[in-house]
Amino acid sequence: MKVSREARAGYERDKFRLWTDANHDGCDTRKEVLLAEAVKKPRQGKSCKLTGGSWRSYYDDKTVTDPRKLDIDHVVPLAEAWDSGASKWTPEHREQYANDLSAERSLVAVSLGPNRTKGDKDPAEWMPPTKDATCTYATDWIAAKLRWKLTADRAEVKALRMVAAGCRDATVTFTPAP
Repeated sequence: MKVSREARAGYERDKFRLWTDANHDGCDTRKEVLLAEAVKKPRQGKSCKLTGGSWRSYYDDKTVTDPRKLDIDHVVPLAEAWDSGASKWTPEHREQYANDLSAERSLVAVSLGPNRTKGDKDPAEWMPPTKDATCTYATDWIAAKLRWKLTADRAEVKALRMVAAGCRDATVTFTPAP
């Protein structure tokens, strides 16, 4: 991962088109993630309305049974991606990033609280509240950054190295983004 200064200039969340239905099956990206990550599969109704089911939010190790109480988190937040190179991408490439279902861990279903606390922070500023989640989060973060050829700033790299020092058998695997 290339180390570089980050710049927020010009960032607007609307520059990333969110929750598309790329395969035209009636389920947008948010619902596709919920279906993929369900511990107990929900019932899928008209217009992909999901009822029942349960999910495990790995950031805080909580079970959630109401899909409305889950956020779909971009492990590397949109603003952080912008700061790290997405500002130079085409709108289509940003849309691909925002709806990345090809990588298993770029988007994750998590409880509202931890995700809202995280906001657009990087690992130097925020880590999941559950200690057991830090190694998974750090490897997910690195994989997403490498997949999309995003840079990292010095503080971010330092924080990731500190986390990695306490992780046994943590391996970062990724497939480069299209």
